Amino acid sequence: MGQHDRLGRIGIWSGAWTAAVNGAGVTYTGAYDEAAAEVEALGYGAVWLGGSPGVAVAEPLLKATTRLTVATGILNIWNDEAADVASQWAAVERTHPGRFLLGLGVSHGPLVKRYARPYSAMVDYLAALDAAPEPVPAGRRVLAALGPKMLELSRDRAGGAHPYLVTPEHTAKARAVLGAGPLLAPEVKVVLDTDLESGRAKARDHLKLYLALPNYTSNLLRSGFIEEDLAGGGSDRLVDAVFAVGDESVIAARAAEFLAAGADHLAVQVVTGDPARPLPLAEWRRLAPVLIEG
Repeated sequence: MGQHDRLGRIGIWSGAWTAAVNGAGVTYTGAYDEAAAEVEALGYGAVWLGGSPGVAVAEPLLKATTRLTVATGILNIWNDEAADVASQWAAVERTHPGRFLLGLGVSHGPLVKRYARPYSAMVDYLAALDAAPEPVPAGRRVLAALGPKMLELSRDRAGGAHPYLVTPEHTAKARAVLGAGPLLAPEVKVVLDTDLESGRAKARDHLKLYLALPNYTSNLLRSGFIEEDLAGGGSDRLVDAVFAVGDESVIAARAAEFLAAGADHLAVQVVTGDPARPLPLAEWRRLAPVLIEG
């Protein structure tokens, strides 16, 4: 079974498991295992682990499930040495063959003290993964790619791309760069709220962090937005473009746009605006019939 088939069409993106495994103000309990098992039972093909996870974060989810793909979305290359990652990947592959996908990214200058020459750093990191005693195959890794050069690297030195905070229009351009074969698995933000203003408020609260990171703002400007769209938490035009806000039908329609633009798989991130509810199981249940079965 190839990577595209294993992932299926729809997965979820969440930082909840990473925060719990790393003890970031949350305790990992059996509820996290149960949530992973339910995600699998609902028919989602993958969990994309947000929050800059290491390989070890995938282990409990893999143990709690039988067929779910678990992907890092993304592992920060400045945090983990390539040789260590390759060794960890090989160990996971022996225990859970074919079920772990290594997503890699260069993060952002404001978040990494030694950030420099990110494209070259990624090229070197991939070379180190190739040179490891147990190499990570190119087809089993994807890159957090936004601009043309990183998308080309995703095509040439990895199995594809996992763009974050993008639109269907960006997906179409990414597909044109990648060509027909490589995996294109964009993250898609959704807010299940039929009150548009309330939904936009939740979206803006979530968006604040990303509008302070130049890799994202540069890509949004490259995608046709203007500086005014990035001010004040994001214009309605920006929010409506990078979030699907509404009921199940609105979210299903946005998912269809991404798939029609050339995405193979969508990593759907449900934004609730409620930090006390890190695992939005109710929303995942509501969306499964329209996204997976629809």
